[in-house]
Amino acid sequence: MRILGLDPGVATVGFSIVDSGRGRQQLVRCGVITTPAHTPHSSRLDQIYTDLEALITQFHPECMAIEELFFNTNITTGISVAQARGVILLCAYRCGLQIAEYTPLQVKQAVVGYGRAEKRQVMDMVKRILNLPAVPRPDDAADAVAIALCHARSNTSLLREREGSNPCSTI
Repeated sequence: MRILGLDPGVATVGFSIVDSGRGRQQLVRCGVITTPAHTPHSSRLDQIYTDLEALITQFHPECMAIEELFFNTNITTGISVAQARGVILLCAYRCGLQIAEYTPLQVKQAVVGYGRAEKRQVMDMVKRILNLPAVPRPDDAADAVAIALCHARSNTSLLREREGSNPCSTI
């Protein structure tokens, strides 16, 4: 299974392409989609859609795993990211991908085994699981890799096998 992992944002969207099968995962590519500052928000959203569609066309993932939004204190930033996330979901849907959404707690639990793990612990486990020489950079790309790994590990659970092949939006 080829998984597209996404860490949503407006200025940068972290992405990863991870192949998963037989209990093993391999990183194919990771990076960020960037949009220029000081451009209209609608133009930035269009750029995210266009670049994501190009990624999907190039790498042919079967599914997309995306992080759910976590609102902290800056509601204005949260709204902008929510809009970008909506564009990402629309693009994936129109490209025919199955979509899975995970909370930050679920990602940490799947990758580290502890839902309250610190960011550095998650990044270290990403490096170890994929047998990489270093943690992927920038941080948004590394987060996208962790999200893809979360889906790979959740998708192969015994619970998922018992439920059949019906896709679930949140595991």
